[in-house]
Amino acid sequence: MTNDRINTLKKYLPLYRELVSTDIKLRYRRSFLGYIWSVLNPLLVMSIMVFVFSHMFRFNIDNYPVYLIIGQTLWNFMNEATTRSEWSILGNANLLKKTYVPKYIFVLSTVSSVFVNMLFSLAAMVIVFIVCGIHISWNLLFLPVILVQTFIFTTGMSFFLAQGCVFFRDIQYIYNAVLTAWMYATPIFYPFDQLPALLQTIVKWLNPMYSYITQFRVIALQGIFPDWKLIAIGMFWAFFFLLFGVYRFWHNQDRFILYI
Repeated sequence: MTNDRINTLKKYLPLYRELVSTDIKLRYRRSFLGYIWSVLNPLLVMSIMVFVFSHMFRFNIDNYPVYLIIGQTLWNFMNEATTRSEWSILGNANLLKKTYVPKYIFVLSTVSSVFVNMLFSLAAMVIVFIVCGIHISWNLLFLPVILVQTFIFTTGMSFFLAQGCVFFRDIQYIYNAVLTAWMYATPIFYPFDQLPALLQTIVKWLNPMYSYITQFRVIALQGIFPDWKLIAIGMFWAFFFLLFGVYRFWHNQDRFILYI
């Protein structure tokens, strides 16, 4: 059974690549600056937020632009990928009714296209690092592992949400509310130590995005390797949600056709 699934994935790899490529091209279609927006947009948003939170709320954080853009970049990837994946099956209903296509291709291609866009936006982060005089250490070589953790976690979440929306459309509204609460429970624009002690413990152990963002910040801002406990927590949630999301998706995919 596993070999059959691997062979099926290999067979549809050209379709997967085409879906990712098309999605990226459509994102900037008829845009004058095109892919440059992948760099400009995070810089503009970061500049506005730095002004607001540095001057109005006066958070005392060293290299706040770097602190902010790291949290902003990883959070925006997870946010956009999971939100768009909710309709990855429903949005391709006409194609699924006409021919056989592995349904997971649409979820995987959606997450992958957003991930590629995030990789483009890392150029904005490099600019901020240079302007803020961040010391580049060898520990930054661990960055791909952090990005992979985030990708795996987001993919698992996306599979779960995609299959759930097929049967229960209201999930999109519930998830929007969850995202809002989740964002404020993640130290993206404020210092972690401002949270009450109990909430710090909850966020540290039960909020995967805290783990991924903090790993990245520790390397960039402190130049040291992240704590192995923090990495273990991130890995645990990444593979837990991947297995859970994929299981629910495969368990229910044969019934999709009845609801789309």
